[in-house]
Amino acid sequence: METTAEPRAVRYTDIVSARKTLIGSKVVNAHNENLGKIEDLVIDAGAGRIAYAVLSFGGFLGMGDKYFAIPWVAFHFNLAQKHAVLNLDKKQLENAPGFDKDNWPNMADSTLEALLLEKYEIDHGELPPENKRH
Repeated sequence: METTAEPRAVRYTDIVSARKTLIGSKVVNAHNENLGKIEDLVIDAGAGRIAYAVLSFGGFLGMGDKYFAIPWVAFHFNLAQKHAVLNLDKKQLENAPGFDKDNWPNMADSTLEALLLEKYEIDHGELPPENKRH
């Protein structure tokens, strides 16, 4: 008796529009301190995933902001309150080297993700396999 595999229905939850929901969203830490906003998303097209969120922080009325590439896995989203939560202390960002909005680092550099995971103390071992680069 031969059996054929039935296609499984895939259910997606918490699917949101990047442009309408994520880009421009406020980012806070666990203490509800404002850490800035998500300016852009960087896609790893080969892996089919979001690699980084570009966070702006520090300036006043958009002037003097520093940008930071933060690994996507570091964020959690509170969709009800329409903001992202990043488990970083405000001082970590104030003292971290960022980049200028007109001078981005090479996001395709394979060592960048490892450096950022270490810098922001994100345990690479806890990432799902599809989010690991070898």
